[in-house]
Amino acid sequence: MNDSLKINTKHGSKEVSSKNGDIGRPFRYYLAEDTIDQKDINRLIAWLKKSPRLTKGEVTLKFEEKWNRWLKRSHSVFCNSGSSANLLMYDALLLSGRLKNKKVVVPSVGWVTTIAPAIQLGFEPIMCEADPDTFGLDLNHLESTLKKEHPSTVVLVQVLGIPHKMREIMMLKEKYGFILLEDACAAIGASYHGQNLGTFGDMASFSFYFGHQFSTIEGGMVSTDDKQLNDLLLMLRSHGWSKDLDRETHNALVTSHNIDDFNAPFVFYEPGFNLRSTDLNAYIGLGQLDKIEWIISRRQKNHHRYKMHLAQNFVIQKSDPDSRVCSIHFGLLAKDTEERRRIVRALTNNRIETRIFSAGNLGLHPFWVKRFGKTSFPMADRIHRCGFFLPNNPSLGIKDVDFISRVVLAGRH
Repeated sequence: MNDSLKINTKHGSKEVSSKNGDIGRPFRYYLAEDTIDQKDINRLIAWLKKSPRLTKGEVTLKFEEKWNRWLKRSHSVFCNSGSSANLLMYDALLLSGRLKNKKVVVPSVGWVTTIAPAIQLGFEPIMCEADPDTFGLDLNHLESTLKKEHPSTVVLVQVLGIPHKMREIMMLKEKYGFILLEDACAAIGASYHGQNLGTFGDMASFSFYFGHQFSTIEGGMVSTDDKQLNDLLLMLRSHGWSKDLDRETHNALVTSHNIDDFNAPFVFYEPGFNLRSTDLNAYIGLGQLDKIEWIISRRQKNHHRYKMHLAQNFVIQKSDPDSRVCSIHFGLLAKDTEERRRIVRALTNNRIETRIFSAGNLGLHPFWVKRFGKTSFPMADRIHRCGFFLPNNPSLGIKDVDFISRVVLAGRH
């Protein structure tokens, strides 16, 4: 196969180098490629031939411990998705007895399951404008909301793996005393001034879905340094029972509730869920952690290469120079909807997958509008109208990023 690809625009075409091996694929460049490679598959097959326990067990504990060491947090609970991780955070907070009210600030730019548990569990969500630099919570709008509404909780999304302005956020946390839930589902490997994202919040969620920094097929994690919250997370993940707690905590519950020893393993202390993952997923996760620094490096290099090509012509996310970006896609804003339409057409013609920037403004989606009315903000609305994604994953090299960038630039006109 000829190792070239034409940039197809309405003005003609020109050939540039690209990668081979795409026969039969709808796209030559996908927004996400699997980080589970052939070596991972071979390793998994060898493990499966030993007939191991596949449901949640010892391997899950090893994965949680290894994740804690890498992330630098005290406790982590592996579950079946990042969305479930968000649900667990909200419910653990609800049952913790720490809330002065059920008001929670939620982001306009993120994902539906960052907000959905607030609605499902009876919180009072208050939506916040997007920051013009990082696209996370706008600091001015956040502080005005804190002064006016006095919410107990703030939910922060680290959008696309671009570190938010954490010094300012933590100063607001100190000043107003809110509980911070940090959605780092798309930010594994990113850091702010040397501190990993996902270590700032009282609890933080992560996603190991196919399209994110690394994959356990499906999976998520909640991490915290607070043992009481971790104990609640462990019970809520598995039916509300105490079987996953340390022996001392389990025995204390048995004693305080005067439980018969025979019944103890199957007593439910909280109205829990079944959001467990499996040892099979955890085994894959152990291997993914072995190559996490390589994954971060590849995504970081690709991100900075896109930035070099496109920052002068588009609005892109900005990060603190002392922070490390690890993006799942490269996000940018066109001048207007029409320019985005032209660029998307050029990308599609060149078999490059793209889509709307995250979900745009969640305040314009029916799940929110039906309950709270249309919620518009200048920056969030612009992201909704003009934002789109470009592929960034470890399978891409510099030449691939160069080609995709040229398609974007050619498609503007």
